[in-house]
Amino acid sequence: MKPFEQLVADHGAAVLRICRVVLGPGPDAEDAWSETFLAALKAYPGLPAGANHEAWLVTIARRKAIDIVRARARSPVPVAILPEAASTHGNPGDDGGLWHAVGLLPLRQREAIAYHYLAGLPYQEAAELTGSTPAAVRRAAADGVAKLRLAYRPEFPNESPAAQGAVP
Repeated sequence: MKPFEQLVADHGAAVLRICRVVLGPGPDAEDAWSETFLAALKAYPGLPAGANHEAWLVTIARRKAIDIVRARARSPVPVAILPEAASTHGNPGDDGGLWHAVGLLPLRQREAIAYHYLAGLPYQEAAELTGSTPAAVRRAAADGVAKLRLAYRPEFPNESPAAQGAVP
């Protein structure tokens, strides 16, 4: 069995990407990342020898991030509009609203995009994590990417989606 520190080094970036997709950039995603590895550290000694560590960690991350989403829904925000802050973790400068566009996607589409495109998991493993089928995850990812292409086009800020060659 690998030392736990090696798991953090090997899979920490994928776990953080999952947390950011579900929660957006910022302290909530970082908190979910920390909570993921705290929970994993406790459970790691009982993990079966042949377990897929990345899928196991991504599952924990998804659950921790959803816990934070649920907590947000129960907590009022004391300001009318929150300022959008630039990420200090791999997104130099303004992201042009990408995180906002991802946040507007339905949860299934966000999860499919996060697991397949950001974490690099095959559709089969993403389906196991979401309790779905590989075909459903593939469809949700394709639908989510299509919506992002229509909603997020920083290279064409003054053109309509039809003028950009988007298919309705």
